[in-house]
Amino acid sequence: MRTGVRIGVDVGTVRIGVARCDPHGMLATPVRTVARSGPGRGIDELAEIVAENDAIEVIVGLPRSMSGEEGTAALRVRAYARAVALAVRPTPVRLVDERLTTVSAHQALHASGRAGRKHRQVVDQVAATMILQAALDQERHLGRPPGTAIESGGTVNEPTSQEEER
Repeated sequence: MRTGVRIGVDVGTVRIGVARCDPHGMLATPVRTVARSGPGRGIDELAEIVAENDAIEVIVGLPRSMSGEEGTAALRVRAYARAVALAVRPTPVRLVDERLTTVSAHQALHASGRAGRKHRQVVDQVAATMILQAALDQERHLGRPPGTAIESGGTVNEPTSQEEER
């Protein structure tokens, strides 16, 4: 397991949930929600968070359907992740499968007793935390970085097999 802080990102159309892990890569915790508005669409603020935490990489959740297919939301997240990669270089950015994380985040908030109407304020942070924790657990289990790397020039370095992506 590599040491160093990682930043987890849940990209939404209006907000971006941000999480971080401890330097040992054991536990992900929420950081904040970034507004996805204005010229930088939150990218400048994400770059600041990455720099402030001296992060070794950024993990971005890639929304896929239950069958594993990628729709328009995944295409938008891929484009956003490429823009983030350019803004935070040379810090690596990786895409990881995030199926059902927002649903799971809502369920966790509901189970904790938080009123449904108040979920919106923190659900993106909880989803980012779940994405990052899953990536950390996957790296610990497989012994290699999770997901798919985005090269510093913004191109996606696809895994060579489906096993590597899982």
